[in-house]
Amino acid sequence: MRFFKQLVLAIAALAVVVAYSPQVSAQSGKPIKIGFSMALTGVLGAGGKSALIAMEIWRDDVNKKGGLLGRPVELVYYDDATTPAKVPAIYTKLLNVDKVDLVVSSYGTDVIAPAMPIVMRSGKVFLGLFGLDVNHKFKYDRYFQIMPAGPNPAQDWSRGFFDIAKEKGLKSVAIAGADAEFAQNAVKGARANAKQDGLNIVYDKSFPPSTADFTPILRAIQATNPDIIYFGSYPANSVGIVKAANELGLKAKLVGGGMVGLQFAAIMKNLGPGLNNLVNYDFWVPAKTLKFPGIEEFLKKYQAAAAGKGVDLLGHYLPPWAYAYMQVLGQSVEATKSLDDKKLAEYIHKTTFNTVVGPVKFGKNGEWATSRALMIQFRGIKANNLDQFKMEGTRVVLKPDTVKSGDIMFPYKK
Repeated sequence: MRFFKQLVLAIAALAVVVAYSPQVSAQSGKPIKIGFSMALTGVLGAGGKSALIAMEIWRDDVNKKGGLLGRPVELVYYDDATTPAKVPAIYTKLLNVDKVDLVVSSYGTDVIAPAMPIVMRSGKVFLGLFGLDVNHKFKYDRYFQIMPAGPNPAQDWSRGFFDIAKEKGLKSVAIAGADAEFAQNAVKGARANAKQDGLNIVYDKSFPPSTADFTPILRAIQATNPDIIYFGSYPANSVGIVKAANELGLKAKLVGGGMVGLQFAAIMKNLGPGLNNLVNYDFWVPAKTLKFPGIEEFLKKYQAAAAGKGVDLLGHYLPPWAYAYMQVLGQSVEATKSLDDKKLAEYIHKTTFNTVVGPVKFGKNGEWATSRALMIQFRGIKANNLDQFKMEGTRVVLKPDTVKSGDIMFPYKK
């Protein structure tokens, strides 16, 4: 009888421990494996590393709260080296060998597109991280893009840039883009916007992504005397363009548009005053209009985790969105109580998600139902000063009007 009473007391005590230990259930179940390739080396390697840090913060945040469906979350990933040819084999391994439960994409258009056929054959939900207009040729109803380009992404991406040109009565445009998928999608949209607005396209050419010296290209553009110059470029290209533009004293009235890299902390610090007056896309900057619940707490965690790792130290551009696309996936799993891709896709299509980048609602094609691609203008940038980019006003949000933080400085001033 005494033994029986002791056994009952022991079982009761164990029940209390389990009830008040939220991590017990998360540690006791089979892990939910989320698989992806990531650009950890190559041209987008620095950005991919910063995205991975954000994803690991999300994983740790979720696991501290008990995981998903009472199971711990595990990330399974491989470096795609920003090389499209490596991507299909990685996703084949993730699905067939690693037997992951869920998949998300790598960072960037060029390495998302080659994953699509593999993911589609498996019927998996696929959340994309900064792919521009990837789904226009696949039309996959389980694809969802966290980048806020809008329902017509190629055009919505640069719409704000051309709206500014229209408001200022500008008439002619030069368009130049790197000969690669993202940049070509960007300039395709820019070309469509220019034609829609009745602008005279005086220059429209591509350049190799390996281009280092942009002086001849900018001289050729300058000779056409355009009011506007729209670039679709990768980080190294963008640095070369800005430096050459400053050396030549480029005189167009509106310059920038689709230049990747001008959002990264190290590049902004390096270019310093050379950025002043440029108008370029972005997705999050320090502005009162963009202070969404959770964003500042996330950035503190990211900046602490990023120190000394050779990645973007501010984390304003890519990391919040990498955290947010994992939030969308995690919230969907918890709401549906399922890992079934059909149920997840149906839920994602009909739901508005609360994330660190604000409310997220997807349209029928998996892009954002309403565009929130920012056009910002660099103002008052000083040399060799990273902290200035933490302050409101160095990157003024011009478009869209719903989150505008200031008016364009036009004509430009020194």
